[in-house]
Order: sequence, then C-alpha cells, then structure tokens
Amino acid sequence: MALKILIPIPSVDFDPTECAVPWKIFTSRGLEVHFATPDAQQAHCDPMMITGKGLGPLAPVLTADKNSRQAYAELEADSRFQNPILWVQANAANYDGLILPGGHAKGMKEYLESATLQKLVADFFKAKKPVGAICHGVVLAARSKVNGVSVLKGRKTTALLKTQEMTAWILTGLWLKDYYRTYNQTVEDEVIANLKFSEDFVHGPTPMLRDDLTHLDRGFAVRDGNYISARWPGDAHRFAIEFLKLLD
Repeated sequence: MALKILIPIPSVDFDPTECAVPWKIFTSRGLEVHFATPDAQQAHCDPMMITGKGLGPLAPVLTADKNSRQAYAELEADSRFQNPILWVQANAANYDGLILPGGHAKGMKEYLESATLQKLVADFFKAKKPVGAICHGVVLAARSKVNGVSVLKGRKTTALLKTQEMTAWILTGLWLKDYYRTYNQTVEDEVIANLKFSEDFVHGPTPMLRDDLTHLDRGFAVRDGNYISARWPGDAHRFAIEFLKLLD
C-alpha cells in the first residue's frame, strides 16, 4: 500500500515551487499526496511567483524557475489537488507524513494563523510521524504547541533567512510595499523565539542558485529526528529528497 502524504495549503498565495516540487518527486516515487484547504476548494498559488508580473527586472531571480512552473502546471491537473479535503477533516492518523509549504504574500496568514492546522501539526509531532516544513511553513510549525510548548523547542531547524527576507523587501519595497514582509517580525526571528537555544537555528551556506534533481548540492535541509526543514524554493528538491529518506 502506498504511503500517504498530506499537504495543507491556504486558499491562495502559497509558493508554487515549495508545493509542486515535493508533490512531483513524491508521486514519481509512488507516494499518494493528498491536499487540504480551508474550504475544500482547489487552491491557487501566489500568481506573481508564476508570472513575475510586478517584479520588473527582478522577475527572473525571484519567480519560480522553468522546472518549478512546469511542476505546478502538472500539479494543477492532479485530481487530488483539484479535490482537497477540509483542514478540519485532516487527521494525523490517516497519513504517513506531513509537508508544510511556505509563501510570503498576505493570503498565507489564514494558514499560518490557523488553530486547526497548528493542532494538526502538533498531532503529527506527538505521533512521531515525519514532518517537513520549508520557508514560512516553519513558522506554522513553530506556532504549533504541545502542552503550551512549541514542537520545535529543543530541535534544530532552518527557515527563510532574515537576510533573504530583508533583501527581497529592500529590492522591491519601493513599488511592492510590504509584499515580501508577511509580518513585521522576520521569519527567522519568530522561529528563533520558539527554539530552546538561538544556535538551534541553522543558517547553512549562503543561498545562491536554485537546486534541481541533478544539482541537489545547491539545496540545503536540516534533519532533526522526524523533522526536516529548508529555507526557500531553491532548496525544494533537496528538501523533498531528504524527506523521502526520512520516510525510509
């Protein structure tokens, strides 16, 4: 019987690479990938990350690359993506692993602030089932608590780096305002605030080039027990491959 992986996402504005690349890698290895949304309707990614419209000359650097755009186009044709379950219907007992994609646009807030999803994440951790979080998905993990304590306390993790978040904001803030600032507090600062020690946040090598299946060394991921984390879309392939190892 195929292993079942759950990917909860918001109605809009999730990152296409961080959702579609793991989906494509997992399904190519025979895993069943299921989706959950707040209203059981098909979700839609952050359009700017696909079209680049509004990013000006920075579009080639900041948007999903060709490989990720193709993966997302394939994902949109997937029947399970088109027919998600409700967040409130998701039960950790029914799945073998959980993936938490990120995204920075304002539509992500319903996902990051959802008490339903925070409980779901906590249930996966309590069951000691594999959990993977990338970029802002780590914020959702950090906000998920067992007995009032973040599930990440005492674990090592990475997430979107402050340098990445602030650089994107500085470069685009003149016309995109706070598009790259989901909250006033950076992802890195919020995640560190939920860890036992600040040094448990692992920055990794300077993120430069996006990875792919033939260049996994460009990506970076951190494993701590049943938990895998990564920083940005450029880590997505490495993140997915490391999660597969965790399932093994």
